[in-house]
Amino acid sequence: MDQTTSPETQTGRPVDSTHESDGVDRRLERRHALRTRHAQSLTRLMEERTDLRGVHALADFVDDAVRWTA
Repeated sequence: MDQTTSPETQTGRPVDSTHESDGVDRRLERRHALRTRHAQSLTRLMEERTDLRGVHALADFVDDAVRWTA
């Protein structure tokens, strides 16, 4: 590809950097929302089911981390 032509995707369509960055922004926002929702759900579960403490170390870690930031 020479420097005078615009970059293309694998399908041959021109790359629209504005559209691409909007997609990245949307994915990052969605990832953040999902992370928050999952942390809240895990914390709620751990409050309701205290017998689950100690079953999975990562769940304990996330629950403790959320509690410390509250």
